[in-house]
Amino acid sequence: MSSYPADLKYTREHEWVRVDGATGIVGITDFAQQQLGDVVYVELPEVGATIKQGAVFGTIESVKAVSELFAPVSGEVLEVNSDLKDRPDHVNSKPHDTWLVKVKLTNPGETASLLDAAAYEALIAK
Repeated sequence: MSSYPADLKYTREHEWVRVDGATGIVGITDFAQQQLGDVVYVELPEVGATIKQGAVFGTIESVKAVSELFAPVSGEVLEVNSDLKDRPDHVNSKPHDTWLVKVKLTNPGETASLLDAAAYEALIAK
């Protein structure tokens, strides 16, 4: 059975997006959090900021490294997960349930360029 939820779309940079109507809910994959190790800090954009598919929208810091976060979709940031300020480790314990930002999609068709769960699993199996 797949450990990657089928209702998510994935980037080659290890972010995911769950599309809910006109909203994209963005997080990082289980593979990404395993590579990072213990997450200690997440820097995210402000509400109202615009993010662009493929562009950096924040950083995630672990005990091992600081990594850039790449937007799986373009849109306006509607909400930022403020729980991560106090509990960045939720990214490690529940990567596919812990979202980073919610965005109002400006181009819902962009999700067609993302990977489904099977394609993402094939990517990380290499």
